[in-house]
Amino acid sequence: MKLHLDNAAGLNLFTGYDADYVAVNRQRYQTSLIVLPDRIVENWPPRDFAALEATHFEFILEFQPEIVLFGTGDTLRFPHPSLTEALTRAHIGIEVMNNPAACRTYNILAAEGRKVAAALLLR
Repeated sequence: MKLHLDNAAGLNLFTGYDADYVAVNRQRYQTSLIVLPDRIVENWPPRDFAALEATHFEFILEFQPEIVLFGTGDTLRFPHPSLTEALTRAHIGIEVMNNPAACRTYNILAAEGRKVAAALLLR
């Protein structure tokens, strides 16, 4: 699906997605990544849900987001709370959703000026 957005603010915004990719500012990504309004972290280490470790979420702390949108691919799956404990201890909200919902929600929050991070699992 393609998203059509006005990106006058120069933010990183999702401009499309499908089962095997997401597009940020019209550039396609096919591996797990973290998207922030001012930065893209390519090749986020977890390749699938089974590979998730606490260190993957601890890594996000350095970006100091207010909220993390964790996209679990096409299927909604909730990580064990021990994996996201570092975010909880730092009072950073985490919302778990499938990738299409994470992309749409991220765009809304980023456009509102929120310090949001989208951490997406892609094959």
